[in-house]
Amino acid sequence: MELILWRHADAEDAGSQGDAARRLTKKGRKQAERMAEWLKTRTSDEWRIVVSPAKRALETVAPLDRAFDVSEEVGTGASVSSVLHAAGWPHGERPVIVVGHQPTLGEVAAELLGAEAGLAIRKGAAWWFVSRGGETVLKAVMNPELLEEQD
Repeated sequence: MELILWRHADAEDAGSQGDAARRLTKKGRKQAERMAEWLKTRTSDEWRIVVSPAKRALETVAPLDRAFDVSEEVGTGASVSSVLHAAGWPHGERPVIVVGHQPTLGEVAAELLGAEAGLAIRKGAAWWFVSRGGETVLKAVMNPELLEEQD
């Protein structure tokens, strides 16, 4: 099974509408577009996509232009176990992209890698894991800033 943890891109500070309504900044939209282009060339329509209901996560996944499911299991109140359950890790039938939040995605990455503490996933970054025969392999880590340098 394959699992990509994609942290939402750069977002506005919480305003009077609250955390869930935070939108992407101009920088965040650029990050999301670049990461979506990178993912499009490496994934297919076979991939299942699970997205937090927070506005910034929905805006992050939009440039990927593929069908997705919205789930509180990967939302701002998610836990490691709820994210892994939503993804079907490690025995799911399809590869999955989860678009969610820190610190939870970093905690999921730490769990998959056997680290004792959570890891920091940068805004807009994607961490790609593969489960093979009971072993978890970190296949790739891509940050939007690295993609910007490729122009």
